[in-house]
Amino acid sequence: MSVVKVVILNWNGAAHLRRFLPSVVATVPPDVEVVVADNGSTDDSAELLAREFPSVTLLRLARNYGFAGGYNRALEKLGGDYWVLLNSDVETPAGWLEPLVETLDAAPDVAVVGPKLLACAARDTFEYAGAAGGFIDWLGFPFCRGRILQTLEQDEGQYDDARDVFWISGAAFCCRAEAFRAAGGFDADFFAHMEEIDLCWRLQLMGWRLRVVPRSRVWHLGGGTLGNDSPYKLYLNYRNNLSMLVKCASPVQRLFAALLRPLTDAAAAAAYLLKGRRELCCAVLRAYRDFFAAHGALVRKRHEVQRMKRRAARHIYHGSIVLRYLTGRRTFGKGLDGL
Repeated sequence: MSVVKVVILNWNGAAHLRRFLPSVVATVPPDVEVVVADNGSTDDSAELLAREFPSVTLLRLARNYGFAGGYNRALEKLGGDYWVLLNSDVETPAGWLEPLVETLDAAPDVAVVGPKLLACAARDTFEYAGAAGGFIDWLGFPFCRGRILQTLEQDEGQYDDARDVFWISGAAFCCRAEAFRAAGGFDADFFAHMEEIDLCWRLQLMGWRLRVVPRSRVWHLGGGTLGNDSPYKLYLNYRNNLSMLVKCASPVQRLFAALLRPLTDAAAAAAYLLKGRRELCCAVLRAYRDFFAAHGALVRKRHEVQRMKRRAARHIYHGSIVLRYLTGRRTFGKGLDGL
């Protein structure tokens, strides 16, 4: 029988733990250990766990290593066959875990599975971070079944089929420990944001599959650490997305992105400036500055990724999701359902 551990990374998230952890503890089977890896919190998270959740294992980290580094360090200390990386702001219903474990048990070439992600605030609406499975376009922009850029669909069962996808959201990321270790885990230099897409891309290149299992569903609050309007979050998303393209994209896709991404990103920065959001414009410019500064290190990482490559990545939309969106096609439908 596979050993499963649910691992929640926490940083000053006592309020989220108090609200969401009861559902996790109540819905995992008795033989599944729930671990909270604390990323150097300065609030009362540890005291809360000791007082209200004695069955939960507390794993202390020395400081805040970010999402990527924090999980890497925590998982180094844990055994188990399958790890379920769960955000601290995720609510889980009865029966959510079993379909994920069953899928990994049945398909040894699947490295990561994920549930359908719904929004806490609007229970029948897909949640931004992952919806019903993630993809990217030819320029590296991520999107999901149920979420194209800022447009979120209602969940009416239209994406209830289990299928292979390009990436699984880090909000609820059930992975095979063997695959995580073989890939070297998350790229700690990302700190936070896009690290799960980067890992999923590398796993695909290594020959693994990624799969969404909508028979499992959870509700995600989102924005628990950095709000959606945060300049730092925007900076991380741009910098890490560009870094991921250098590391993982095919030569043709890299060339395509190198020619067009600066134009689309400059347009986005200009739009922020015109809207009076100078701090967001500056975040995009800082992302490019730091991306270029790290380019030599990224090329070395690319060599390592290519050394481990066994096949081409699948489920990439060979077009622009932004252009598709601007022409009014704002749901996952004709033209995307064949990915």
